[in-house]
Amino acid sequence: MTARALRAFCLGLAGTTEERPFPRNPDLVAFKVEGKIFAFCVPEQEPLTVSLKCDPEEAVRLREAHAAIVPGWHLNKRHWNTVTVGALPPRMVRELIEDSYDLVVAGLPRATRLRLDRP
Repeated sequence: MTARALRAFCLGLAGTTEERPFPRNPDLVAFKVEGKIFAFCVPEQEPLTVSLKCDPEEAVRLREAHAAIVPGWHLNKRHWNTVTVGALPPRMVRELIEDSYDLVVAGLPRATRLRLDRP
């Protein structure tokens, strides 16, 4: 998966916006839903990595099963993983992104979830 494909997939999820919210790190892109971040990446970085929110138990399982998945860099290691994108099948990366998005959406008010078609 390329940076362009990753960006397109994230922006294809309902209500997603793309921001560069950190002036001290202007290359860092954050993908948000309703103002809450579900993915971080530096599109120009090689190898391309993306940090994603994850259920704590699932985060540990994924790290144990895949060398390309490590605790979130500069993030809460219990809830975030950093994924080396090119080391995993694109389908798996898309599923991890969608899982992160769903975790964030699950914490939103019911009316917002319904508007995003995620009851």
